[in-house]
Amino acid sequence: MGRSIRAFSTTVLVLVLLLLVTEEMTGPKMAEARTCESQSHRFKGTCVRKSNCAHVCQTEGFHGGKCRGFRRRCFCTKPCHHHEEAAAGDQN
Repeated sequence: MGRSIRAFSTTVLVLVLLLLVTEEMTGPKMAEARTCESQSHRFKGTCVRKSNCAHVCQTEGFHGGKCRGFRRRCFCTKPCHHHEEAAAGDQN
């Protein structure tokens, strides 16, 4: 009885170690980039076309923009940086 428990424990330990080694060998994982949004300060009127919103947002230094919400406002978008994500998390 004692040997079978020891053999089972050893088998489980070996399997766990194999899983850890296999996980490390798969290489680095790419983190999914987050997109930060901010309502446009320069866009006027109802946002109907994404391309118009994106163009105005580019003049504000953003990468793009999209129309969203019931009131169809223009929101500018850009990839978040780590400190921006932390600041956004602090606001919640």
